[in-house]
Amino acid sequence: MKTLTINIPDSLDVDNRALAMLVSTRLYEQGKLSLGQAAEIAGLTKRTFVELLGSYNISIFNFPPTDISNDVKNA
Repeated sequence: MKTLTINIPDSLDVDNRALAMLVSTRLYEQGKLSLGQAAEIAGLTKRTFVELLGSYNISIFNFPPTDISNDVKNA
């Protein structure tokens, strides 16, 4: 796993855990990380990560709408 070091202004009142959660949720939403990978980056269990996704307005069902439409048509 890669390590990333970033400099943020001291005036930004965000702790490391919150930043890790922001990065991991965004990468999960984009489909670049699996649920397990995103949870690991956030330092959480999968279950806790799933429970917190809603507070970031991110669905656990990370499928494009076309997939859902195709599934309905094929049902």
